[in-house]
Amino acid sequence: MHLISVETHIQSPVSSVWSVWTQAEHVQHWNFASPDWHCPSASNDLRIGGEFHYTMAAKDGSMKFDFWGTYKQIISEKQIDIVIGDGRHMFVYFESTPDGTLVREEFEPEKMNPEDMQQMGWQLILNNFKSYAEGLAE
Repeated sequence: MHLISVETHIQSPVSSVWSVWTQAEHVQHWNFASPDWHCPSASNDLRIGGEFHYTMAAKDGSMKFDFWGTYKQIISEKQIDIVIGDGRHMFVYFESTPDGTLVREEFEPEKMNPEDMQQMGWQLILNNFKSYAEGLAE
């Protein structure tokens, strides 16, 4: 399986980072790649076989889609394995470090867009996650 990887280091303990990642009320604040997009709704059933659904939408109303997946494995504060709605696999890893938490996502690329563009988009969303999570810790 070919995977693309993105990561960030967050200056916050893994327990806080995990909460911001998994609680739908937080997801709405960070799950978008650019300021002209947002996540107007999010739901998350964090259990094996449970699903998440995140509406990702352009703020001008020109486009929106449901990004969703099913949880296949959950190791609290360590790892989440997901099958995305279109059948691709996604893995999220949380690693406690002396000065915070390393978050790494690995995902199977889709076939419609260049891989470097996909990597950039996912990294921008992860950067938003970092900013939001660190902002809560202040």
